[in-house]
Amino acid sequence: MTIDQLDLSPAPGAVSSTRIVLAQARAELRLMMSNGEQLLLTIVIPLGLLIGLSTLSWIDLGTDPGTNRVDVVVPGIIALAVMSTAFTAQAITVGFDRRYGVLKLLGATPLSRTGLLTAKTLAVLVIEALQIALICAVGVFLGWRPTGNPITALLLVVAGTAAFSALAIAMAGALRAEATLAAANAIFLFLLVAGGTVIPRDRMPDWLGTFGQLLPSGALGNGLRAAMIDGAVFPASSFIVLVVWIAAGVLIAARTFRWE
Repeated sequence: MTIDQLDLSPAPGAVSSTRIVLAQARAELRLMMSNGEQLLLTIVIPLGLLIGLSTLSWIDLGTDPGTNRVDVVVPGIIALAVMSTAFTAQAITVGFDRRYGVLKLLGATPLSRTGLLTAKTLAVLVIEALQIALICAVGVFLGWRPTGNPITALLLVVAGTAAFSALAIAMAGALRAEATLAAANAIFLFLLVAGGTVIPRDRMPDWLGTFGQLLPSGALGNGLRAAMIDGAVFPASSFIVLVVWIAAGVLIAARTFRWE
């Protein structure tokens, strides 16, 4: 075929929203992978806690006699990894993207707020896949043997990621970067402790365990333990709480998010 036979006539047309979101997701993933310091923290901290809680017998996890400690620890560490990546790291990144004008540039494109949330969530899911693979590999080395219901665990991870991503963007889109940095770390610690992400709910005071179950961190941690230890097919309370937080996060982000 010669160049004279090629059809070089213009073919104008709008790019589909799916292609826009996927292109933004690829860009977000490249940026996250290039941030070595942040990626290191989101991997090193969960792995350090996994090793420490699994090997330090003086830390009471409330495991029954004969129960392998690492079997209880792995689901909680996966929940911690999801929270640290989807909420804390993402909130800080979005906050400083807005400060440096990155979001202002994105606001001039066809990308919508919902599209940005979806793209960032997709990129976070890829990073989480790497985290979870490393957590599971180290867990197996420490004696963990995968059991339970992996499909339910996967659905919980996706739901938890969506909830934390929505909350991260809602907060980072409304607060100044410095305020987002402080709030994201403070809320992370609160959710970690009050939600019983690492420590099982039945080892906490009754009132705190009940309150923690209503938090996204508690719902995710307890749901993963139910799925990965007990083999629960559908931990309804965990899914309901996460869906409510997803709806709340999206609603708040839609009302408060600013591109600049």
